[in-house]
Amino acid sequence: MKLKKGNVVKILTGKDKNKSGEVIEINRYLNRAKVKGINIVKKHVKTTKENKGGIIPKENFIHISNLKIENKKEDKKIKKVTK
Repeated sequence: MKLKKGNVVKILTGKDKNKSGEVIEINRYLNRAKVKGINIVKKHVKTTKENKGGIIPKENFIHISNLKIENKKEDKKIKKVTK
């Protein structure tokens, strides 16, 4: 799948099925992607000098086999010319 950062995708399986969002990060080594507003988990963060700690909701990775690209404008099919 030619998935890029910024593509709009639809979720095919899981707790967020039939929702859509924009890809914000991709991990090609593990074949996973983060989608904005999808697969929200609560992360316990320790307090530092710069950041306040606590329980922070954030997006988690989803396997790319559970995603489908929705933008058809970016997915142009190339027709083969036969002679």
